[in-house]
Amino acid sequence: MEEQFILRVPPSIAERIERLLNEGNDASSSSEDKSLDLSFSEDGRSGTFVIGNEHFPASLLDLPCVVESYKTYDDNSLIKTADIGQMIMVRESGDAAPDVIEYRHGLTPPMRDARKRRFRREPDLNPELVSRVEKDLLKIMARGTADNLDVEAAEQDEGDENARGVRKKPAQTPAPKNDVPETHTNAGEPDRSDSDESDDSV
Repeated sequence: MEEQFILRVPPSIAERIERLLNEGNDASSSSEDKSLDLSFSEDGRSGTFVIGNEHFPASLLDLPCVVESYKTYDDNSLIKTADIGQMIMVRESGDAAPDVIEYRHGLTPPMRDARKRRFRREPDLNPELVSRVEKDLLKIMARGTADNLDVEAAEQDEGDENARGVRKKPAQTPAPKNDVPETHTNAGEPDRSDSDESDDSV
């Protein structure tokens, strides 16, 4: 499990870090930037970035969205390694510290001012209305009734159903049949047995 973060530094420091990484562990290199160090204060948001003998202020900021990081071993297949949600911003000594915890922009130009331009705005709801609806829902879930329920309308609906039930007539039972001889439509025809019927399938 890897823990990753974005390290954003000024261009001058970026050149020094790149030179240090390219030299690697070469003992014959004459670079003065032999060490990198990063330490934070008790609040966990402000700290100091050290390269060589120079100290630069740093701040830990939350990114407006999660960034995925990938690595490759063959320059063909990518393997996801982590979800990155924070960035350490190193600034020059004279620059002012950011007064917010969340960074305003993303890492790329399309994500500039992402909170306002790309994300859905929070709905403008009245907190009192939200709390009242929440209480009503909890009462209904507890098999109770809501405070603002229109009881008169419910009673009127029940009264209409009862009135409809009174108006319904009971189902009439069929009248008993008198002893009347049944009339046969085929009285003139003789009874035919199964053997007399013609077989159409032949």
